[in-house]
Amino acid sequence: MSEKHKICMLGATGVGKTSLVTRFVYRTFSDAYQTTIGVAIQRKRARCNGREIDFILWDLSGEDEFQSVGLSYTRGASGFLVVVDGTRRETVDVGLRLQAAARAIAGDVPSVFVLNKADLVGTWELDAGAEAELRRASTALFRTSAKTGAGVEEAFCALANGMGGDVEPLRGGAR
Repeated sequence: MSEKHKICMLGATGVGKTSLVTRFVYRTFSDAYQTTIGVAIQRKRARCNGREIDFILWDLSGEDEFQSVGLSYTRGASGFLVVVDGTRRETVDVGLRLQAAARAIAGDVPSVFVLNKADLVGTWELDAGAEAELRRASTALFRTSAKTGAGVEEAFCALANGMGGDVEPLRGGAR
């Protein structure tokens, strides 16, 4: 019997939330940009450290100067995957703010931050201080690439471990 967990994807517009979901669920990537309006829901069954997990992935629209995230969608979430775009420093602040606001609604559930676009690390705008701030605010911190798939499965399984209450040592990602 599998565990079911509602996971909310949080982050600024254009950080790669939908691309990470598509990579995790379908193992594919597209360069075509898709704007999420409201919320898109996907399911994925995966094995994480011997546990069978049914991930119910709520891909929330991103936040920018024109729209805000519908944080009421976070009600009942088991965890958050907060996505930051390594090539845009301002997405760190948006991610931290969204995580705090979502926890005010859903409670103190586990959060994993991902520094997405690891395939573009040469153009990143992040410094060690930004990474340290994200590490302090989360269960784990991973560098991911929706394009190559690097770190994606590990980030979702780390979140599942946090939801199980027994976080095991993580492999394959920054912590």
